Amino acid sequence: MLAQKESSLTFTDARQLTLVGKALPADAFFHRIDTAVFPGIPPAVKHLLTHSAGLALSFETNSTQLVVKWCTNPRGPGDNLTAIVQEGMDLYIKRNGQWQYAGVARPTTHDCNEFAVVQNMAAGNKECLLYLPLYDETYSVQIGVERGAKLISKPNPFKRNILVYGSSIVQGASASRPGLAYPARLSRETGYNFINLGVSGSAKMEAEVAEMIATMPMDAFILDCVPNSSPEQVTERTAHLVRTIRAQHPLAPIIAIQSIIREGGNFDELRADQTTAQNGNFLREIRQLQSGDERLYLITAEDLLGDDHEGTTDGTHPNDLGFDRMLQKIRPAVLEILRKHGI
Repeated sequence: MLAQKESSLTFTDARQLTLVGKALPADAFFHRIDTAVFPGIPPAVKHLLTHSAGLALSFETNSTQLVVKWCTNPRGPGDNLTAIVQEGMDLYIKRNGQWQYAGVARPTTHDCNEFAVVQNMAAGNKECLLYLPLYDETYSVQIGVERGAKLISKPNPFKRNILVYGSSIVQGASASRPGLAYPARLSRETGYNFINLGVSGSAKMEAEVAEMIATMPMDAFILDCVPNSSPEQVTERTAHLVRTIRAQHPLAPIIAIQSIIREGGNFDELRADQTTAQNGNFLREIRQLQSGDERLYLITAEDLLGDDHEGTTDGTHPNDLGFDRMLQKIRPAVLEILRKHGI
């Protein structure tokens, strides 16, 4: 049956299509950064940059079905991640000028999989974005359409380049599927190209990472990197991170975001005190920097997750509801800043 099914499909290697979401060109197609160019960055950061978080394939097809075959690193899912967000994919199709969810590629093993993402579609051309796994290294992707249908690469549908550097929250934990990570939603909802440089628990504002970020040709920068840094690291490293970026990008807006309030600290007083100290130190550092930098902005933690304490999966990482609430505050603030600077 599978052989008969595959005989009616034509598969195209993803490397023939446009890959959206890279900050810099890299020889490894599915890696976000060519880390060999930056030998000084910490090993954990190098590893996490092999994850395909935020990367998406842009293409057009007139097929009435779409099947995906893909391979990822053979490891099991994390304890606060769905299998779909970690090593699966999701598809968006443009309808009436808006990106609309169309289906998922659901993994059934931890290495190579095949899944019918969507079937029984109407005839006609469809502009597609297929988001790659958020929390795994992707080795290969092939997209299958019915024999005789076209599958052609489309340009990047998003304008400008805005880097989002941050923690596991930026990378996408704990959204239910890749396209619901907040940088991906920002791109679809605004038309700007928000690039995901989330590095799980390793966004600690190291000097080598600051230097890497400063090389990137961006129109704006978002720094959502407080959650992984100790209060002491926040004090020691924030100014260096901002100044390193500013030295290479004198006109680019830099938007700093405090850590979300950790719901794990509702009753754990040590956790609550830690977040309070992180955010307090970050506020102080950014305010001091703002006195000499009119293009540096701060989004505070208030109301990022709402006030009903239901916005996380595990007390730390937002669920889909939590990410939606974050966007209600972040999106209008970012858009206002971009417009102010003619971006």
